Amino acid sequence: MSKSKLLNHLTFCLLVIAIFVLIFDLGFNKNLYIRQILFWFYHISLGISFLSILFRYFSSSYSPKLSVKIFDLFLLIVIVIDVVVNNFFLYSPSYVIHPLIYITFFVLFLRELSDLNIIFKRSYFNPAQLFIISFLVLILLGTGLLMLPKATHEGIAFIDALFTATSAVCVTGLVVVDTGSYFTGFGHTIILILVQFGGIGIMTFTTYFSYFFRGGTSYENHLMLKDIVSADKLSDVFGMLKKIIFFTVGIELIGAIFIFFNLDQSVFDSGSDQVFFAVFHAISGFCNAGFSTLKHGLVEVGFRFNYPLQLILMFLFVLGGIGFPILFNASTYLKHQIFHKWIPQRKKKTVVHKPWIINVNTRIVLTTTLILLVGGTFLFYIFEYNNTLAPHSGYGKIVAAVFGAASPRTAGFNTVPIEVLNLHTIMIVIFLMWIGASPGSTGGGIKTSTIALATLNFFSLARGKDRVEVYKREISHNSIRRAFAIISLSLIVTGTSTFLLITFEDNDNLIALAFEAFSAYSTTGLSMGVTPELSSIGKLIITITMFIGRVSMINFLVALLRTVDNQSYHYPTESVLIN
Repeated sequence: MSKSKLLNHLTFCLLVIAIFVLIFDLGFNKNLYIRQILFWFYHISLGISFLSILFRYFSSSYSPKLSVKIFDLFLLIVIVIDVVVNNFFLYSPSYVIHPLIYITFFVLFLRELSDLNIIFKRSYFNPAQLFIISFLVLILLGTGLLMLPKATHEGIAFIDALFTATSAVCVTGLVVVDTGSYFTGFGHTIILILVQFGGIGIMTFTTYFSYFFRGGTSYENHLMLKDIVSADKLSDVFGMLKKIIFFTVGIELIGAIFIFFNLDQSVFDSGSDQVFFAVFHAISGFCNAGFSTLKHGLVEVGFRFNYPLQLILMFLFVLGGIGFPILFNASTYLKHQIFHKWIPQRKKKTVVHKPWIINVNTRIVLTTTLILLVGGTFLFYIFEYNNTLAPHSGYGKIVAAVFGAASPRTAGFNTVPIEVLNLHTIMIVIFLMWIGASPGSTGGGIKTSTIALATLNFFSLARGKDRVEVYKREISHNSIRRAFAIISLSLIVTGTSTFLLITFEDNDNLIALAFEAFSAYSTTGLSMGVTPELSSIGKLIITITMFIGRVSMINFLVALLRTVDNQSYHYPTESVLIN
């Protein structure tokens, strides 16, 4: 092993130790002597990391691309700023550590981890197994972090920490303890990180940064990641990863800014609380997590009539629920309209014709989303006009109705009390939760394309067709099979979950328990008030249901069953009596 590689490995080991020290620092109370040791450990570690980055650039074998050089230069400047600020401007006898140092260590750790040559062996793990393992690891890490003394005000039981971590990673939003009052600022930050990584996938983050720093990866990694990000071609894999991260960060940042300027400052103790509220709800909204630092959600006094805030949140979780493939396809269409049609027409140049920019998947998802949103809003408005919508004005009723129809599709926020909804509305909400968001999104459920294909298949059978056609395209037989498999498995899981809840819970309200099961499976997060009252067994049942709903039962079966290699034969075909 060369000296540069040895130094890189030693630096990575040091940063691993630094991360554990950082967790100890943030999670436990310490005396002055311990704080002094940590103070100097951080500064020594920063100095070693600084020299390690400099040394590799003097090595003749290290020649990264320009973007990596700019990133490293920026990181070196930040390290210098950390040391100068903490020693000359903020130094005190109590050895206070500036929060920027913690962020710097996290970035340094991510930078060194990404520089390692990690290869995923398909002979060891298939994409479904790797996907499930990444979520399990993130949940277990989150559980441990939430159990740290400084994450909560009074401590938390293991089952409650596991439930909360699973709800955050699976972007569900069901809670057994009040998020706002039970957890500290450190606990809220942990939940926020779990929501962000769980929303777009930990594999997306780690893989993209690994590609960014290394400049490439193995063909085997390309094959593995192609299935995870649903890319059409191997060459599109890392382009997709880059788009996902930049779209996510960009939309969340814009959302946080709009939320901040549409808040009533009088309901916050300080400006920093207002900033954190905006960031927390922007990320929770786009990731369709439904987590809120408010005890009663958006029903809280000071927020239930803040219609601009509700519209911004709805915009965020609708975008997050539409799915990245749809967003990318729509952006391609907009660019084509601007650069190949609108601008050439203004300059009287030849207009470039490009047929079929909006693909079938986008057309199906957008049409289904519009039908569900309009239909759900109309029914919610009719059934709740004199009930939960009564306190709202004419304009407010419309906003609350639209929000009430959009949120069950896995967003999990509520502006009206769920437990007092009419029975008709509850059944509509359950149906919307079951359908959920769209494929390739941060939301759950069986997905809009699934219910659309099932409906198209009904009409195709009724008209005597032997295939499903839409928008002058024929839908593949495999897509139809997958749609009905997802529907069947979803009913099996939610039915089993409801049955187990009825068996083990001292609650005879079937509707409330079924609502809880559908909410968990679809990773919606709405509840009729059952969640905090669940027993330990009930919490475990909902935890497993949330996890299965997030990774999907199809992926579970693919992970458990061995893939058939040889399919070159066909048995004689025979019809089975159905009806």
